Amino acid sequence: MTKEVKKDAFIDNVVNVARVTKVTKGGKRFSFSALVVTGDGEGKIGVALGKGKEVSAAITKATNKARKNMITVSLRGETIPYPVEGSHGASKVIMRSASKGTGVIAGGAMRAIMDVVGIKDVLAKSLGSSNRINVVKATLNALAKLRSASHIAKLRDKTIEEVIKGK
Repeated sequence: MTKEVKKDAFIDNVVNVARVTKVTKGGKRFSFSALVVTGDGEGKIGVALGKGKEVSAAITKATNKARKNMITVSLRGETIPYPVEGSHGASKVIMRSASKGTGVIAGGAMRAIMDVVGIKDVLAKSLGSSNRINVVKATLNALAKLRSASHIAKLRDKTIEEVIKGK
């Protein structure tokens, strides 16, 4: 995992680069696929897979695609508002909010996502398949399920205080 900070305030993280092969009648054709997560460090995140004949071309394609398809994640300070689970394929992730100063307790692919989205304190566990692409997509699935207190209050026709107190 390499980390780049660009001047346009996006944080890019290359999670995985793989050499893929297409077998044709004339022999084998080699190319590369790159999985990139990008974010602004303040709750926006995008994930994309890019493919190209060179590693740099694959990373560039994935970065551009990830920046076009970003989602906003609801955060509470520098952690997540409540425990959440996500899954993709055979991968499953569990995330819990942590108290200030705990840090990011998460494995490789999940840690990359936490860095770019701006989460500083979280407890996370990856279960099932450890395939990096599926773990990243499962983590994104879990983060997409998060809602802010104001959004939940609006859905329930209550005030934010009523939602927080649990009445």
